[in-house]
Amino acid sequence: MMRENYLPFDIGNSFTITPPHIAPNDNERIRIIMDRGAFGSGEHQTTQSCLEVLETLPARPGQKILDLGSGTAILTIATLSLNPGHAWCVDIEEAAVASGQRNCQLNGMTDDITHCCGTLDQITENNFDLILANIYGDILLDVAEDLVKKASSGAIFLLSGILWEYNFDVRQKYQRLGCKLIKNRLMDEFSTVLLQKD
Repeated sequence: MMRENYLPFDIGNSFTITPPHIAPNDNERIRIIMDRGAFGSGEHQTTQSCLEVLETLPARPGQKILDLGSGTAILTIATLSLNPGHAWCVDIEEAAVASGQRNCQLNGMTDDITHCCGTLDQITENNFDLILANIYGDILLDVAEDLVKKASSGAIFLLSGILWEYNFDVRQKYQRLGCKLIKNRLMDEFSTVLLQKD
């Protein structure tokens, strides 16, 4: 069985996720090519929730994006498909970074994305306009102060992968650090939080 052997599927109003060997559809949806590998192809509810939120955000051409715990890089690819800019994808797993690099190549985005295998403290860039982090709630709590420092004034935080039990604490911590809550989406087990730095 091929690693990319899955059927195309739509997410939100904008995106169609397809394996590399499937020809593009003639519709106007944005095609994101994903090599499934060990990290999935976007089926998880937290990923789908993030993509549904991303398509509603106002355009910020030339934006600087930080994707913490980037995995397959699907959130970065989707973001850059909507608005041009440059992204920094960070993941602690080498296999995840390789997966993200492969998917960026498949989507023709190698020049717009810097990949880093490591942790947040290894990123020297600052003043990010959009911060994506689809990771566990306890990690979001641990990195909150450093993550907010990396953000520019008015930056958007799209945080997901948050189990219900961490939802309140995550919201409260980022709000105490100067972010205002824009949206709080609760799913079966997980939640997605959208905030903006004042």
